[in-house]
Amino acid sequence: MGAGMAQLEGYYFSAALSCTFLVSCLLFSAFSRALREPYMDEIFHLPQAQRYCEGHFSLSQWDPMITTLPGLYLLSVGVVKPANWIFGWSEHVVCSIGMLRFVNLLFSVGNFYLLYLLFRKVQPRHKAASSIQRILSTLTLAVFPTLYFFNFLYYTEAGSMFFTLFAYLMCLYGNHKTSALLGFCGFMFRQTNIIWAIFCAGNVISQKLTEAWKTELQKKKEERLPPIKGPFSEFRKILQFLLAYSTSFKNLSILFLLTWPYILLMFLFCAFVVVNGGIVIGDRSSHEACLHFPQLFYFFSFTLFFSFPHLLSPSKIRAFLCLVWKRKIHFFVITLVSIFLVWKFTYAHKYLLSDNRHYTFYVWKRVFQKYEIVKYLLVPVYIFAGWTIADSLKSKSIFWNLMFFICLFTVIVPQKLLEFRYFILPYIIYRLNIPLPPTSRLVCELGCYAVVNFLTFYIFLNKTFQWPNSQDIQRFMW
Repeated sequence: MGAGMAQLEGYYFSAALSCTFLVSCLLFSAFSRALREPYMDEIFHLPQAQRYCEGHFSLSQWDPMITTLPGLYLLSVGVVKPANWIFGWSEHVVCSIGMLRFVNLLFSVGNFYLLYLLFRKVQPRHKAASSIQRILSTLTLAVFPTLYFFNFLYYTEAGSMFFTLFAYLMCLYGNHKTSALLGFCGFMFRQTNIIWAIFCAGNVISQKLTEAWKTELQKKKEERLPPIKGPFSEFRKILQFLLAYSTSFKNLSILFLLTWPYILLMFLFCAFVVVNGGIVIGDRSSHEACLHFPQLFYFFSFTLFFSFPHLLSPSKIRAFLCLVWKRKIHFFVITLVSIFLVWKFTYAHKYLLSDNRHYTFYVWKRVFQKYEIVKYLLVPVYIFAGWTIADSLKSKSIFWNLMFFICLFTVIVPQKLLEFRYFILPYIIYRLNIPLPPTSRLVCELGCYAVVNFLTFYIFLNKTFQWPNSQDIQRFMW
């Protein structure tokens, strides 16, 4: 019976992957017909990849406007060049815009498979989860609008996602050397991916801390020690435990033996930062780090919007309001702190204010810039979104949550530019780790993603415009 179910799940998976790839190929064809020239950031990425494809690897050939490392270009050459040798295709064909863009479509197939493997690994084995739930969850994340859109352009998103998910999967299987190596590959696509390599190390550490914490609680239960009472008692207990754990040489040596590949990767990253004089290469003027705390609030809102079938319901809202009523002082302080962060740490990047090809331009111009008070009125929504996201992760240990939110904070708060692309990876990591939702909610989520994708592609391909001082066709995009 079990073997039959597994075989049936294999058929479902193959059908879902094949149909998704077929639809993607049709969309890719439409993109290729409409976009015969590089668009947006492709004007930097595609010529650089073509120079690599022609064998010009010297630093003098590097475009100083590119701010990421050459992982995408190197891997693209490794994928398309063999076509020149095997099929005898000319260099003009294998290094063409269409061939280079197609590399990301291949990454999307890899991402589909990795998402499926991760759902099988991440979700607790003792909990029954149907094949349909796993397949639907995989399909839903594979067509997640902001990620899916960039599968058709020569951007770093698809490759960055591939190596980060692969590193996470290897980490979960305990193959930490391979995980760290894949984390390095992810770093070569985008420097901030080093944070998700650290998250893999954090995953190992949180697992060990959870085991030790359970042992500690069991010991106290057997000894019948009086519980610590008062405000923040749970926080104090955890803090005392962490201090005791971190002062044990045995515990630290166990953690070091498990995480040394990630520590080595971190040292390499630090060496890169010292030698390079910072994280960004190339044009640093447009990518200066700052403490942009509202980025957390934007991410919470983004996640609430795209995961609303799982995060937004009358019962959730009632539970939140009851909690607010029960802990008025706590929420009053949280609200005041949030208002202060919005007031003092809201930044509007020059690209956000000037580039009318991005949806964020219109959100900012027509909502936040037009009505100054809106950013403060949205604070209760931010708090609810943050609470419901944390509540959906309560099946994970306190230490896993701590690692995740530290990494989330580190990867998005220093970004001055509000751009939805920066939220893709943390969103996918989050979505992988919530319990598998019921099939009805997954169908609702998938349906909404399909509608958003349809509208996005339709607007991008058909609703073009031109700037007054340019003859180039402009398009709306994420």
